This record gives sequence, structure tokens and C-alpha cells, in this order.
Amino acid sequence: MTASPFLLPSSAHLKRRTFSRRSLLPLEQNYLWQIETGVVRTLTWLEDGTTITLGLWGPGDIVGRVLSKADPYQIECLTLVEVKVLPVSKCQEATESMILHIQQFQEFIEILHCKSVDASLLRLLTWLAKRFGREIEQGKQIDLRLTHQEIAELIGATRVTVTRLLNEFEKRGIIQRLPHRFIVLQEQQPFWHYEI
Repeated sequence: MTASPFLLPSSAHLKRRTFSRRSLLPLEQNYLWQIETGVVRTLTWLEDGTTITLGLWGPGDIVGRVLSKADPYQIECLTLVEVKVLPVSKCQEATESMILHIQQFQEFIEILHCKSVDASLLRLLTWLAKRFGREIEQGKQIDLRLTHQEIAELIGATRVTVTRLLNEFEKRGIIQRLPHRFIVLQEQQPFWHYEI
């Protein structure tokens, strides 16, 4: 995983906490969380129970209740996560990290607005590889454990559709799947989907 170049230089004195996979970060109005290690997702849900993922965040990113108007709102740990508590009063120190937060959110929104589910899924896998992947011989390996249901929630699709498309991507040589990880293969031309 790539750490943000905007880690706070004066944050060494801030309180550090560790949270296990699937736990929720506490929501405080006067604190933000700066992620040291691991990955979290911010999410909300609709009245009918539909889960909406608002973003995926990793090392160097800042998350917190004050950064979203979504209600309800949760911050779920997708891996073991180590964070530092950042008082909102120190936000001026985090300006560059917040700019990066906004930029990554906009990239994520672009993925969600693809016209076709297959294009959206491919863009998501490419984004995950760029943001959370590591270089290996075959391409970029995504070590983030996401279920097919979680991937479906990320792009607004059904689990069945995601499973079918992942199988299709694997047959076409776009990805390689290993237990609990994906590899986005190198030298694969992206496919284009046109609607007439």
C-alpha cells in the first residue's frame, strides 16, 4: 500500500489506537482519524437498507464524522487498522491531507458514474491496484480482502453480477484471482464498452 506524501509532520505526539478488521472507528465531532496502517471504508445506507460506500481510505488519509454530511455514517475497518487521533482544532496542520482526501473521493465518484457495470468494475479494480496494490511480476496485486458483496456495494451492482464479471475478467486475462486477493495483470488493454 502506498502511504500518502502528506503525513502530518508534527503528529508524533498524538494518541495512537489500533482497531481490528470489521470494527468501527468511533465517531467524534471534535476528532478526526489519521490512518497510519490499514484500510477503512466510509459508508452510509438508505431507508431500504441499501449500503452505499462513500470511499476507501488508507495510510496517510484522514477520515471522520466532520468530513461528511451523510446520516447515518460509519467508518468500518477492512483490515487491521492503526490510527492517530487528530483534534479538529489541529486541522490547519492537515490541509494537504484533506486536499488528497477530496481528490481521492472525486476519483471514486468517477468510478461510480460509469455507464456500464463492467466498465465500473474494471475501473474499480484498476483504482484499487493503483491505490492499495503492490507491484509483482504479473502486475499489481491487491491484498485487500473484499467480498463480492462489498465490491458490489462499491459500484452499485448485485453480488451475482460482480461474480459473473470477475469470472469473465479472469477468462479474458484481465485479472488473476488468488485466495483473498486479485492481481490486475500488466500489458492488458482495457476493453471499451459502447452503448448505441
